[in-house]
Amino acid sequence: MADQDLVEGNAVTPDGRRGGDGSTARAGAGDGIGTGTGTGTGHVAGAGPAAGGAISRRLLLGTAGATGLALGTAGAAAGYAAGSSSVSGEKVTPLSSLGAGEERFHVKHQPGITTPLQARGHLIAFDLTAGAGRKEAAALLRRWSDTARRLMAGKPATQDDTDIARDAGPSSLTVTFGFGHSFFARTGLEKQRPESLDPLPDFSSDQLDKARSNGDLWVQIGADDALVAFHALRAIQKDAGGAARVRWQMNGFNRSPGATAHPMTARNLMGQIDGTRNPKPAESDFDERIFVPASASPSTSGDPAWMANGSYAVVRRIRMLLDDWEQLSVKAQEEVIGRRKSDGAPLSGGEKATETTAMDLEKTDAQGNLLVPINAHARISRPDQNGGAAMLRRPFSFHDGIDAKGVPDAGLLFVCWQADPLRGFVTVQRKLDRGDALSKFIRHESSGLFAVPGGAAEGEYVGQRLLEG
Repeated sequence: MADQDLVEGNAVTPDGRRGGDGSTARAGAGDGIGTGTGTGTGHVAGAGPAAGGAISRRLLLGTAGATGLALGTAGAAAGYAAGSSSVSGEKVTPLSSLGAGEERFHVKHQPGITTPLQARGHLIAFDLTAGAGRKEAAALLRRWSDTARRLMAGKPATQDDTDIARDAGPSSLTVTFGFGHSFFARTGLEKQRPESLDPLPDFSSDQLDKARSNGDLWVQIGADDALVAFHALRAIQKDAGGAARVRWQMNGFNRSPGATAHPMTARNLMGQIDGTRNPKPAESDFDERIFVPASASPSTSGDPAWMANGSYAVVRRIRMLLDDWEQLSVKAQEEVIGRRKSDGAPLSGGEKATETTAMDLEKTDAQGNLLVPINAHARISRPDQNGGAAMLRRPFSFHDGIDAKGVPDAGLLFVCWQADPLRGFVTVQRKLDRGDALSKFIRHESSGLFAVPGGAAEGEYVGQRLLEG
């Protein structure tokens, strides 16, 4: 993980307020979960065992408030989910603010990047089938884009819709599409493959399952309702038809909007606040660090023109060794991370410190020991310790039951966004790989890198500039 803050991004207010490109606010590198092996010196921790008339989340929840009051506003994003009356004539309750939340499909950057964390998520990779090429891929992306546009607006996917989410609103659904390294050879578009999509280097802590890594195409689905998210997943799978087959699928979750008593950054399954120091959209260099420039070209940014306003997604399934972690005392856990477990405040900050208090890397205790250990995750992953490397982290937790050894198969579906993965994820991960105290409690089990183009304009589909350029 990496230490990152959200401004109404990962942080969820009591009434579930969110934001993002096409809604209200948004979600870089700093202390959250990542990897690394080895030990450091000094005080060492861990020695224990988009456009349109969409209704924004801010507008909705500013009206509805924390109580979840239903919105009766005309024009609320009910889509096909709720009529004005039932067949029997009984009154239908209008959608709540949570169900009516709507993200726009046609935006500058694809939805699901700066969109705040949703409660449910699905990550799914596809491989093109034998005989499918550029023509079939273009038709598939057109179908997928149309389906995503309809579902995000609260409409049925097609006339033969499954009706899984018939009674629900859009619930801040987002669908995001990306291309893997292998896609370009399969479609004869090798000359259009970005250099930034070169395979990630090997890391000493990797224990990767190749069958659950990479893929020709990648889709990220997020929503604040489980059935809405699953409905979108089934629609995307059905749309693939004979053009593509599922390579792997991973399912995740986050805390539901409005579930906390006060605004705070999300927690992971280790109980740690995870998202401090995420890059903020208000920062002057946010777009530069997270998105490919609008003027992208091989001679300027090094990226092909079709990647303008896009980003690169690194996807890692990180297993948390929860039994080992939970044997540590809270104090030992805090030294591994470098922050208090209760509120995310840096260990160097004192009793009155908060999550946003600046971390003092040189401060020591009475015995001369660094308050933030030399190998603490928060110290090692800081941008100022990695040449300014930054990435926008937007993960989901996962729990896939108990494995054959009786150990929880749980952890983090790590998704991070950056304009250049070599200067973002790779830089930070190499540093973590050399001496992160957290490394003995996590394991990277799958990996993927995907080029995610900019958002589709009205009347276009995602990836059209690549496939028809």
